Amino acid sequence: MIRFSSFSSLVVLGGAVLLAVPFAGAQSDPLAGSQAAVSADIASGGPSGLGNVLPPLPALPRGRTTVIGGVIRKVDAVRDQITLDVYGSKSMKINFDERTRAFSDGQKTAVDALRPGEHASIETVLDGTDVFAQSIHMLSQTPEGQCQGQVLGYDPSTRQLTVRDALSQAPIRLTVPNGASIARVGQPSFAAANVNPSDLTSGSLVKVAFNANNQGGGVASQITILASPGAQFIFTGNVAFLDMHANTLVVQDPSNDQSYKISFNPSQFPVSHELREGTHVQVKASFNGSGYVASDIAKN
Repeated sequence: MIRFSSFSSLVVLGGAVLLAVPFAGAQSDPLAGSQAAVSADIASGGPSGLGNVLPPLPALPRGRTTVIGGVIRKVDAVRDQITLDVYGSKSMKINFDERTRAFSDGQKTAVDALRPGEHASIETVLDGTDVFAQSIHMLSQTPEGQCQGQVLGYDPSTRQLTVRDALSQAPIRLTVPNGASIARVGQPSFAAANVNPSDLTSGSLVKVAFNANNQGGGVASQITILASPGAQFIFTGNVAFLDMHANTLVVQDPSNDQSYKISFNPSQFPVSHELREGTHVQVKASFNGSGYVASDIAKN
């Protein structure tokens, strides 16, 4: 039996208890040298390997980021998850971890400083099927938010716009006030056309910046029209994916690093049987409110 005349230090690792170097006053012990070596290994990650307990964190998820504004309802420190009441929509669960950066009115702070009731703008990205927080900005003033998705409806009499967010798939209801910026962007032929009420019709693809009103609803400040039903587009790039059974192809445009899924009728385009992944193509297509439909396909 090993006895000490004062307290010793214990290290618990993986369910096993390792006896570390005793404090001064312990009786001589022939095992003390090996115990000290183990303790040193634990501290330095040395030959014993015991210091390398936690694997390195993976890289941050890649992809398009979206800023979501709302009020933090709940912080689950066990699951590393925030429940955010999104302005103009329902609540959303957002994951976070040690890679997430947190700020309070612009000043860096710890993630564990998050509290329910805080107004927050959260920069999010999809991590598989989960929504992950790259950064969280807690604000004393009402934060802004963004959404990108498809218009479900617009009522000119009430100026209420409903958008199905591409990230959460939830409908977001926004008020479009007088003076809100509305513009087309993208290919010159589309962006040059005048904005008209049909651009906010059901099926249009939009990106909206908004903030909250006093009732927690969303108020649009800027609406960007990405595509509207009937609009014509020309996509040039490499075939990134081809499914001849589903009659769809994906063209990756190197000019903006965006990918576009396009449906086509093989009987109308014999050249489609010559297509392979990596083939450079030019595709003329129209947007029908559900997706892009090819009107011409050419290899180049």
